[in-house]
Amino acid sequence: MPFASLSAHHAVQLLLWGALAFCACAAILWALLKTGLAWRLAIDIPNDRSLHTRPTPRVGGWGIVPVAVVLIGLVAPALWLPALAAALLAALSQIDDRRGLPARVRFGGHAAAVAALIIVYPADVPGWALAVMAVLLVWLVNLYNFMDGSDGLAGGMALFGFGGYAIAASISGRPDAALAVASVVVAGAAGGFLLFNFHPARIFLGDAGSIPLGFLAGALGYWGWREGVWPVWFPAVSFAPFIGDASVTLAKRLLRGEKFWEAHREHYYQRLVQSGFGHASTARIWYLFMTAGIMLALWALDLSVPNQWLVVVAWAVVLVVAGLFIDRRWRRHVPRSGQS
Repeated sequence: MPFASLSAHHAVQLLLWGALAFCACAAILWALLKTGLAWRLAIDIPNDRSLHTRPTPRVGGWGIVPVAVVLIGLVAPALWLPALAAALLAALSQIDDRRGLPARVRFGGHAAAVAALIIVYPADVPGWALAVMAVLLVWLVNLYNFMDGSDGLAGGMALFGFGGYAIAASISGRPDAALAVASVVVAGAAGGFLLFNFHPARIFLGDAGSIPLGFLAGALGYWGWREGVWPVWFPAVSFAPFIGDASVTLAKRLLRGEKFWEAHREHYYQRLVQSGFGHASTARIWYLFMTAGIMLALWALDLSVPNQWLVVVAWAVVLVVAGLFIDRRWRRHVPRSGQS
């Protein structure tokens, strides 16, 4: 796949939109904290499965989602449906944060958003492939929520992942300006949230932030694949540490017959925190993996298709080895400290 160069003018435009999203999101969240309104919207109360010990507002979505939706509507109107669906999912999730909703209602909303995306923007592939894609997208919507438990983790993943989308959409042989600016807007808003979420976190995403972010990660990834901007594997590699952690943890719990929807402390990022790395170091380790994966993915896009898939497999092996190392360290350190 031949690549175009990223012009200085285009790069400056993207940076400006990202900076605007960053400032707008940070300003909203600062105001919510300053006025005390954050504490009245949604609170995360720690339990024996939490990694934090103090009640913390879950209002990140109140900054990220309005900024992303409004700016995407203004500068990338072709992506109106993903933006609208993200807003509706945020509203549904806020109700869930405040009052609680049955699982069938939550998952029904997620499935409806994904179905609308695929029906309105069908890819030119067999029906079974679209069905598989729909299942994967619904999973991506939910896994982001599972990873919102350690300071700086989910916000950083959004900053890096959507930033990778923006770069790829700009330098691709089939560049997509709307996709690039939409991605950089989400990345910028995530950066504004990260100001208040990095250790020690003053806020978390909450469902109203994590669910829309998961949906946008899938929707923009699907759009780029559908438009030929990148191959199907690119979004998965861009968010591979998140996807791998959540997916492997879910699979292990299912194999043991456990209730996978219940809170637990078995994610790899949780085990890193528990085994002595702490929140800040764990986030930085995840950032390194994200950066390495995105750089590798951008480089692989210029290779032949068989070599691209070799790179994907090689990166998956690296992540599996990293997971084994984390498990081994956790088994050595946590029992001695009396944790479980």
